[in-house]
Amino acid sequence: MVVFAGQGDARRSMDLLWRTEGAPPSQGGPGPRPALSVDAIVAAAVAIADTQGMAALSMRAVGERLGRTAMALYTYVPGKSELLDVMYDAVHAELPDPAGSGDWREDLTAWAGSALDFYVRHPWVLQISQARPVLGPHEYAALDTLVRLLYGTGLDPHVVRRLTGTLFHFVRGAAQTVADARRAAAATGRSDEEWWTDRAGLLAEVAPDFEDRFPHVSRLESESSPEPYQDRGTDTDTDAGEHVPYLEREARRTFTTGLGVLLDGIAAAGASRTAPAR
Repeated sequence: MVVFAGQGDARRSMDLLWRTEGAPPSQGGPGPRPALSVDAIVAAAVAIADTQGMAALSMRAVGERLGRTAMALYTYVPGKSELLDVMYDAVHAELPDPAGSGDWREDLTAWAGSALDFYVRHPWVLQISQARPVLGPHEYAALDTLVRLLYGTGLDPHVVRRLTGTLFHFVRGAAQTVADARRAAAATGRSDEEWWTDRAGLLAEVAPDFEDRFPHVSRLESESSPEPYQDRGTDTDTDAGEHVPYLEREARRTFTTGLGVLLDGIAAAGASRTAPAR
């Protein structure tokens, strides 16, 4: 499900995002129950989205989590559309803003790993389309951090601009696969192991000439993957010491390898730019 942000009242959303004078107070006053505030409402909404997904998010659900009615929230947040904008921006405050080690490759590797963890922690963020940016302060701060790290490569600003999008898309894509892998068993009622066991034998049956029809895929499979299809169920991540779905494990390995090659390309582009003319 793709969700487009920025569908609420533009003025009220921007006031809430940037906490201008026209915005409701971030902190509520004292009372017999925990005071309502924009921050409290956003935190409750994020908790619902994190644990139950975007489909469960509503003003009523947020109100119930806070022990209030949905109507009580409207003093602080005009509606669900504006709330979505603010909660999306709020969680982006979790993205790191490293001081920088002086080694752009080390810094970008650390940033990418932290960003991957961020998206996996808040998988609903991946459903918010990039076609309508929220334009909030934390979203801009995250962008500013990555641009600063990329300027450390010494590449032309036009290249830095495109690499910014490339890295965000790369990390979001990897995180989406991890998030899907974690959700698949619960959503389908079938574990990875059961899914592969059901289909691996059938694939050999319906396509006995598979290797002839798809020689390069078959070669890659035989040369790069030691596990047979039937073993591609839940495996153990020896680093984390816990079981992870096969697809998540593969997505994380792909992320590490792909990021390394991407950074190799950035290094090569930088070396080409600074090489003396012959």
